[in-house]
Amino acid sequence: MKYDGTKDIQEHLTTFEARMNLEGVGDAVRYRAFPVTLAGPAICWFNALPQESITTFADISHSFLARFTTCIVKAKHLINLLGITQKIGELTRKFLDRFNNECLEIDGLTNSVASLCLKNGLLNEDFRKHLTTRPV
Repeated sequence: MKYDGTKDIQEHLTTFEARMNLEGVGDAVRYRAFPVTLAGPAICWFNALPQESITTFADISHSFLARFTTCIVKAKHLINLLGITQKIGELTRKFLDRFNNECLEIDGLTNSVASLCLKNGLLNEDFRKHLTTRPV
């Protein structure tokens, strides 16, 4: 659970806070435990903070978010699915797995839109015809 500045900071903070809630610890322990979850550029950032500039977990989380805000994963939209296409030589199963993973990251996706995008991205004509003749 080390954060090195390359992953989603929201996910790291959420995971950290969930773990602290599970342990039932207060703000003082969160404040002291958070630096242990940092690595690489993130720990360098923390070590460079001016002394006594951070006194609560709220301070550290706000400062952390401000510094690594560019690492927040952007929400994906329905239009992103149209860009998911089967590559030449890619197995249909591998494409379906990749497509399904993308679908999991899109809120509000309906079956009909997913089906349309899936058919659009398929190179396998036989499978596309099969999907077209049978409801998904």
